[in-house]
Amino acid sequence: MEYQPFSFLLSMQTYFGLLSFITLPFFLFCVLLYLRQKIWCSCDICHGYLSSTWSKEFNNLCDWYTYLLQKSPSQTIHIHVLNNTITANPENVEYMLKTRFNNYPKGKSFAMILGDLLGKGIFNVDGDLWMFQRKMASLELANFAIRAYAFEIVATEIKYRLLPLLSSFSRKDGSILDLQEVFIRFSFDNICKFSFGLDPGCLESSLPISHFADAFDLASKLSAERGMAPVPLLWKIKRIFNIGSEKKLKKAVEVVNGLAMEVLMQKRKLGFSTHKDLLSRFMACINDDSYLRDIVISFILAGRDTMASALTTLFWLLANHPIAISEIRKESDQFRESNQEFASYDQITKMLYLHATVYESLRLYPPVQFDSKFACKDDILPDGTFVQKGTRVTYHPYAMGRMENVWGSDCIKFKPERWLKDGTFCPQCPFKYPVFQAGVRVCLGKELALVEMKMVVLSVLRQFDIELVAPKVAPQFDPGLTAMVRGGLQVVIRKRRDIAAA
Repeated sequence: MEYQPFSFLLSMQTYFGLLSFITLPFFLFCVLLYLRQKIWCSCDICHGYLSSTWSKEFNNLCDWYTYLLQKSPSQTIHIHVLNNTITANPENVEYMLKTRFNNYPKGKSFAMILGDLLGKGIFNVDGDLWMFQRKMASLELANFAIRAYAFEIVATEIKYRLLPLLSSFSRKDGSILDLQEVFIRFSFDNICKFSFGLDPGCLESSLPISHFADAFDLASKLSAERGMAPVPLLWKIKRIFNIGSEKKLKKAVEVVNGLAMEVLMQKRKLGFSTHKDLLSRFMACINDDSYLRDIVISFILAGRDTMASALTTLFWLLANHPIAISEIRKESDQFRESNQEFASYDQITKMLYLHATVYESLRLYPPVQFDSKFACKDDILPDGTFVQKGTRVTYHPYAMGRMENVWGSDCIKFKPERWLKDGTFCPQCPFKYPVFQAGVRVCLGKELALVEMKMVVLSVLRQFDIELVAPKVAPQFDPGLTAMVRGGLQVVIRKRRDIAAA
């Protein structure tokens, strides 16, 4: 929400004028005035948030939110200091994402928070800009030839990079590998080849240093911290004066922008009129490099970070549940020939236990743990919660996967069987399971993402055993736009002893 008395700070002329007369007392006075007017609240939730006392009992902020939502009769809470209504109520989610979709857009406040990184990309816009990008992407992703092209890209990356890399580590007895880092590189190679027709080679056996990856991760983290700030005025002032975290964000975004512009330059050199990749389709009808840059960044966010997060937590769960691994291997042997290198697309679609395993992993550890909208008008949610115009309204897939009244008393258990009935996969209501969003903005890449995850699981489990360095330590997540595990996923890779019979 904009704080109108300071909107004039956006003028560059005023910026340089302020440098000449602003003083520390004046700055402190402004901050104290803002605090008094906007975030003065002594309730237990706000006090816990501001003082971070929640961290004494919970490893992750999302776990604290889950606890509060579980205790709430309506499965909805309000954090006054953030002006944020958070819900895990499926009826509220359907109301926001479908029934009253037009009243809950991303909004200008959200666009400002993520604007430096995402610009006018599909995840940060509403209206015509969003509709145009979505229509273009949906036309391509629905094309069977495009899906076959994506399948081929992933299979190639697995065969020539992922499996050889894991094999090299398996020969180093006891050598520790960060599997999350591997999946980040794997996903980045795939999304660049599929979306841009370019190969960055991040998963080469030498594991080349990626300054872009570091910059993208930092920009994501700092952008997310803007959204968590109880005093948005502070980051806006730091942005004006280019100091602290905002200075770091600016430098990180410059690196990200550099790669995006390099992608566009390379595409023009290679030509794009006959290429299959998504970016070529957009470049054929858009001449604005700034806009194309935003589209490039959105593709990377969608294809790199979410996939790496999903694969990391999936393998953490599998390593802790050897019975699930055994069932996946058994099912794979049932549908695939013993000498067959990769399962076909049709074979993968028949592996229902594997499908259920992926869904169950995403239920417990969605890559995007929460998503926010901003109310355009005063409203009342189905559970009776009043929403004032301008309020941030957040639905929380991470918490929703841990609600007993939604998933039963065993909701915190990893149980792929909950998705199967008499050997048939039973999908759930998307508003009960909004991992891929739902309604009008449902994820376009859902099916491609599911197939990619299953291809990786089948290929890795067929050849290797994965042993966690810290097997029972639950994941802790770094702040960011997607749920990345703090410290990575440290594992030891070993060749399967029964590989010859696999």
